[in-house]
Amino acid sequence: MESPLTGSESRWLHVTKSPIPVRNVQDLVASSDELTAETMERYIRQDIDRDVVLAGHSAEIPVIDLAKLLNPDSVAAELAKLRFACEDWGFFQVINHGLPNEVIAAAKHDIEDFFRLPLDAKNDHAQRPGEIQGYGQAFVVSDDQKLDWADMLSLFSQPPQHRDMSYWPKQPHTFRNSIGEYSSELLKFSRYIETFIAKTLNVDYELMGGNCAVQTLRMTYYPPCMSMPNKVLGFSPHSDGSFITILLEVNSVQGLQIRKHDVWVPVKPHPEALLVNVGDLLEIMTNGKYKSVEHRVTINAHKERLSMSAFHLPKFEAIISPIPDIIEGKVLYKTVRVEEYAKLYLSNKLDGKKALDFAKISPT
Repeated sequence: MESPLTGSESRWLHVTKSPIPVRNVQDLVASSDELTAETMERYIRQDIDRDVVLAGHSAEIPVIDLAKLLNPDSVAAELAKLRFACEDWGFFQVINHGLPNEVIAAAKHDIEDFFRLPLDAKNDHAQRPGEIQGYGQAFVVSDDQKLDWADMLSLFSQPPQHRDMSYWPKQPHTFRNSIGEYSSELLKFSRYIETFIAKTLNVDYELMGGNCAVQTLRMTYYPPCMSMPNKVLGFSPHSDGSFITILLEVNSVQGLQIRKHDVWVPVKPHPEALLVNVGDLLEIMTNGKYKSVEHRVTINAHKERLSMSAFHLPKFEAIISPIPDIIEGKVLYKTVRVEEYAKLYLSNKLDGKKALDFAKISPT
């Protein structure tokens, strides 16, 4: 029998009404005769051409070597690189991250196989009313908003005793084991990152420890769009409402772009790295010293793209506020309850960094 999610962590999944159900995009693409102008109207963004993209360039996102952070002889120099990455980019890639290659390969394989299943099989794990995990969509809050060209499977993954296994696919038969193992290995890695971020700020780990206590996974499938790939988005511009987010590129198709100096810069992932980005909650804690960066996903005309994001979060009942020891000048962010911020973030459509305005102290 599947065990229901219990405990305070379970409240992460009930902070908002479930998204409005919308058409499965992968199935829509497969039914090419249904790709009419009327159908596509929900996805087409007429103003997308106004966004400046640094064409022909890829963001040279800083690469951090975890092995050097763990080495007393090289830790100081590598911490300086990490500090710069958090301040200037809000994104960094980590090599020598310690996750076994076979664990990553198995997770990638099973994610690809899950999205190859017939729609009925995937819908066995569809979102239920009042919950945001499961197979379906996110951030669909009105019948007239523009939709993202993607389907996703969202799972509560850590701590493991609070998983609702009814949402965890039984097909492929290795899925639960491979994703569970990946999740556990990634949680260990996230705590290393949390520790070293604290060191870059010269604060006691106890002031920051526990912000990676909860983990949710989002596996996303971005179908190709042959007709007008430059008029749709796989994911709307947003920053993450997490402490940190860790991204695994499941296949080699690019699509992630970050906003830097008011232009969109395509990201070319390092093939052996995990991509980490600063979330809104870390920006609040650092009083804006480390910034969560707006990002989006574009669509390929001919190739599907798959990725898995891991959102690391504090406990639901936690309180987040700027760390007094690192404040320089004015306090820019107020103290917020994680529960309150989660409800705000998850109850609205994605809209850049608009959610973070809730935590800012208005100028007098």
